[in-house]
Amino acid sequence: MRLATVAHAAGTSAAVLHEGTWRALPAADLSALLAAVPPRQTAEQAGAVLGDAVPVLPLPAPGKVICCGLNYADHIRETGRELPRYPTLFPKYADTLTGPEADIVLPRGLQVDWEAELAVVVGATLRHADRATALAGIAGYTVANDVSVRDWQYRTLEWFQGKAWDASTPVGPVVVTPDEIDPTAGLEVICRVNGEEVQRDTTKTLVFDSADLLAYISAFTVLRPGDLVLTGTPGGVGVARDPKRFLADGDVVETEIPGIGTLRNTVRFTD
Repeated sequence: MRLATVAHAAGTSAAVLHEGTWRALPAADLSALLAAVPPRQTAEQAGAVLGDAVPVLPLPAPGKVICCGLNYADHIRETGRELPRYPTLFPKYADTLTGPEADIVLPRGLQVDWEAELAVVVGATLRHADRATALAGIAGYTVANDVSVRDWQYRTLEWFQGKAWDASTPVGPVVVTPDEIDPTAGLEVICRVNGEEVQRDTTKTLVFDSADLLAYISAFTVLRPGDLVLTGTPGGVGVARDPKRFLADGDVVETEIPGIGTLRNTVRFTD
């Protein structure tokens, strides 16, 4: 099942894709829908056809956005680190997120980098969950890019200030339910800049998979329906290259996970 928040002539709506057509669900967006309706019941709520629908940011109001860094073996090695015993986690805010086709607008002069990622959408309240409970509590998967401001990220040992710039993390275009895709079987995670492939890996090589992360996080903070967990980026980021490479004004960043979809975001720098 493919779910989305779509924009149409009358506003926005949560929607489900049925036989190639978006059909309205009884909420203004997926954040509101998941808070009210268990994921497995969403298809039963399908209503009017939305012929002019365009997917936008699927989860505009997550209560929590938690990200995992250093979670692909090759990316860990390119940073010169050993494989971790525990996940490296940091938070974002809902304000950090933006849509699948939105421009990424940031001040000129920053060192801006790409980070293609699989994101997990929480579908149940999880508190002290074991792995099986966490796996059953996944509503679906979507695409994200943890666009990072490296010169701010490395000002201190804490990454937060380089990771939480407003409207800098594109997510979408849809949420695909676990009955259709299985990251443990291997989903490709791909990033292209101006058509040039800069990242490609498979979720088979994650050190901590989706269920591991949700179970671990739920040990110290409750996760609720509509929360978002980003699972980390593969190798190939710009800051690890020699020479380092950062995004320029007008660069088009495509983030793709086959089976889910593609984000297409243009970087815009302002004075």
